[in-house]
Amino acid sequence: MISSLHAAEMGAGSKTIVLLHGFGGCADVWRDVTVALAPSARTLAYDLPGHGLSLDFPDAGPAKVAARAVLADLAARRAKGIHLVGHSMGGAVATLMALAEPERVASLTLLAPGGFGPEINGSLLRRYAGAQSRSEILACLAAMSGPRALPFDRIADTLCEMRKRPGQSEKLVEIAAAMTRDDRQGVISREQLDRLTMPVMVVWGSDDAVLPFTQADDLPARFHVHHVLEAGHMLIEEAPDLIASIIRRNINRRARPLRPKLAAAS
Repeated sequence: MISSLHAAEMGAGSKTIVLLHGFGGCADVWRDVTVALAPSARTLAYDLPGHGLSLDFPDAGPAKVAARAVLADLAARRAKGIHLVGHSMGGAVATLMALAEPERVASLTLLAPGGFGPEINGSLLRRYAGAQSRSEILACLAAMSGPRALPFDRIADTLCEMRKRPGQSEKLVEIAAAMTRDDRQGVISREQLDRLTMPVMVVWGSDDAVLPFTQADDLPARFHVHHVLEAGHMLIEEAPDLIASIIRRNINRRARPLRPKLAAAS
């Protein structure tokens, strides 16, 4: 295994579900989701490079670095037919992984994924990156959530402890600055998305203040899109049971082969 890339493993089912958190998070944000999934599946929740116990991973920051790191770790584990789930930045990482090694990915579930449009709330993400105290973190989580979100006490404690590690806050500020340069984000092209043949589910909250839900418009027709009314960007924490249900549904879908394009009439 790659010693500086951390993954929390749970369950022992026949299917392997890989969980990738969003910017500023860690593997532990998936706790309520993994509890729901673990009885019938093996889950691997990663700390992405530059986060948590993967803080010191070399060149951490870009999604492409994280994608290569997780793929290498999965290859070392000899994991095949994986079901990828990514939230926000983790969604961009998951998409890049599926594009790089589609034969390894059995399904792709994307929760408000990064990279699906240029718009991004850079000021809020930079504020979140610089939040140090529990009250600052709670305020940022509330700003990123929908109107009916329950208190984020447990996750705020987890994130507060994570940011106490030497160098963690500085690394988050660095990643946020690069990720939101000019208040725009990098975009995965529609042409690339068209190459994905595994079952793809895209989930977006109608009140997302970080990435607008309209970025789920005009996706390939075989992608399934699920809008969560009155939910914000923090879908894992806002609706863990619903997210677990959506993941289970998507991993049981079958891939649809690409139809060859008709030759243009001469």
